[in-house]
Amino acid sequence: GFDGAIAALTRHRRAIRRPNRHNVALPVIFNDYMNCLMGEPTTAKLLPLIDAAADMGCEYFCVDAGWYADGGWWDNVGEWLPSAQRFPGGIEEVLKRILARGMVPGLWLELEVMGIKCPLASKVPDDWFFVRHGKRIIDHGRYQLDYRNPAVRAHADAVIERLVTAWGVGYIKMDYNINAGIGTEVAADSPGAGLLGHNRAYLAWLDAVFQRHPDLVIENCSSGGMRMDYALLARHSIQSSSDQMDYRKNAIVAASTPSGVTPEQNAVWSYPLRDADRETAAVNMVNALLGRIHQSGHLAELGPDARAMVAEGIACYKRIRAAIPAMVPYWPIGTPVFGDGWAAIGLRGEAIDYLAVWRLEDSSETQSLPIAHLVGREVAVELLYPANAPCNQRWSAANGNLVVTLPVRTSARLFALK
Repeated sequence: GFDGAIAALTRHRRAIRRPNRHNVALPVIFNDYMNCLMGEPTTAKLLPLIDAAADMGCEYFCVDAGWYADGGWWDNVGEWLPSAQRFPGGIEEVLKRILARGMVPGLWLELEVMGIKCPLASKVPDDWFFVRHGKRIIDHGRYQLDYRNPAVRAHADAVIERLVTAWGVGYIKMDYNINAGIGTEVAADSPGAGLLGHNRAYLAWLDAVFQRHPDLVIENCSSGGMRMDYALLARHSIQSSSDQMDYRKNAIVAASTPSGVTPEQNAVWSYPLRDADRETAAVNMVNALLGRIHQSGHLAELGPDARAMVAEGIACYKRIRAAIPAMVPYWPIGTPVFGDGWAAIGLRGEAIDYLAVWRLEDSSETQSLPIAHLVGREVAVELLYPANAPCNQRWSAANGNLVVTLPVRTSARLFALK
């Protein structure tokens, strides 16, 4: 069946993947973008976020887009030098604060493109870029770099070495926000041949980066969850699942994406809003607890209840994460779609399962969750998160059913089935 097929794919994906510590340790990552700074980082905004993230148990802190531009950052990407206006004391001040608080610093890059307003773009020849009909391809205000060109690879290497060696960056969020189309005619007998050559050259470049920096973490991101394929994910240790901004819809995404990526590579946003209460903050956390936490939101400005939920959720994740890289996903009520009133996903282990359950907009307080591989077995069901929250659960060994009652709409719980 479907669950068995995805379990086999999950094991296959693990077998073909580059071994790395990140997919074993599963550190908690804070990223300042979603429902937070949204591409407008400054020293003044970041310092309280860094402190709040560290206080709540985050282990990596990634400064997202905008760090290299004084104003609008979209179409002038490409040189990757920090904005003096955003960081009057230098970006090193921010990165050192991250290190001082016991976290690994990270930065956002989009290293396959160059903005049409980037000063460097007018100084380099056309063969740096995808070209068709004698013109550079432009999509969303960017040119596509061609990694078959040794000068392009040297440029990219210089950026990586500056971030990693000079600035101490240990995490790169590698984004990709354009569609360059069918390829390039430069040094190719067809655009498709040029595209294939570029793709192979880019993967070879990645391999060389990881050979030089085996502990560097590079997140695979493309407008959220695009390019979720194992040519890239055999190399990258983590995949952005989505840039969905509505945490209720993000629950559906979080419960579905382990069909396409291993749970320990599946990064899911948890971004409680400033006015979040306990239940909405808990939904955000449950979204991420069976994958990789991409914590965000204005943590320093949350109310005490929401802050407590975030801290409790991260602490819970640290207790269970060691088991996740050996578990396989399953869906008691099927993979959800937008509009579903309930959603659920489990991770199956040798002696324990973890099960996330969401009640979204359904009028019924109760949902039956059939778990086929536990039929006939005595199971102890423990509410892991949020502890002491309103909830009722009842296990029936005879038919392998877990009946869950959540009295509050838009709520979520994480269970252990032992």
